Amino acid sequence: MTGTGLLTFGEALTVFSTQSGKLRHATSVDVGIAGSEAMVAIGVARLGVPAAWAGRLGADEPGALVLARLREEGVDTSAVRTDRQAPTGLMIKDFRNADATRSAYYRNGSAGTRLCPEDIPEDHIRAAGVLHLSGLTPGLSDSAAKAVFAAAEAARGEGVPVSLDIDYGHALWYPEDAADILYDLVSLCDIVFAGDDAARLLGLDGDPQELAAGLAELGPEQVIIELGPRGAVAELHGSRYDVPSYPVRSVDTEGADDAFVAGYLAEFLTGASPDRRLRTAAACRAFSLTVPGETTGLPDREELKLLTRPR
Repeated sequence: MTGTGLLTFGEALTVFSTQSGKLRHATSVDVGIAGSEAMVAIGVARLGVPAAWAGRLGADEPGALVLARLREEGVDTSAVRTDRQAPTGLMIKDFRNADATRSAYYRNGSAGTRLCPEDIPEDHIRAAGVLHLSGLTPGLSDSAAKAVFAAAEAARGEGVPVSLDIDYGHALWYPEDAADILYDLVSLCDIVFAGDDAARLLGLDGDPQELAAGLAELGPEQVIIELGPRGAVAELHGSRYDVPSYPVRSVDTEGADDAFVAGYLAEFLTGASPDRRLRTAAACRAFSLTVPGETTGLPDREELKLLTRPR
């Protein structure tokens, strides 16, 4: 890790995904990995920017799979902790089409739920250009929430920008509980990504640009409201931006928001302009929609040119 790289901290899971229909009818499955923070690390690494993921995995084959896949992508895993008392979390995904995908999570008592402040990689935080977190990990357990806050506070103490995606996970906790915790977490962050629903969860109202301005008033200098096929709006250092989406045929929406975040952070870390950050983010999201799987559609720099070059 160097001061130009990304550090993500949170949960990672193994994924079993059917190619079509329910698991009970499948004769084979695709095996992969998931977890918002891990996906962002992979997306940034594919764009040629150093990235690391830190978290807890079980001392089991699913955990070994997660590590292997991350390392294959060039993601630094030297801060990952192995938990011999808990398994790696699992996600089972029944895939039918882009509009009919069902995911079941098996994470009760998993290694990820046992994440705690002692797992914070302080040396990696000091060396990072950005620390990225998600609103999912605080919902795993009280200790995981404490770990996320401690990581954000450690980064702020070192002058490292903190990024947060407020994807809070409806199935993890009650909205009112999520709102209280995430409201406080936003105030520790420099960069915040949110869907309009997540922004409203925090008590904000208005159109997307007003939501961005409202989040910025809580402290972050960079706020991006993701609007899916409608593109995104942003409030960056007091200026307003609007970026359209790229029209593509959607095959799988899983991981699209992580791809957007990865594109933005990769460009931020390389010193790109706000316009370029947002265009790259939108292009990464578009690519991720075109193939099934959490990581398959994350583009590299050469692939990005297919969407972003002048026509």
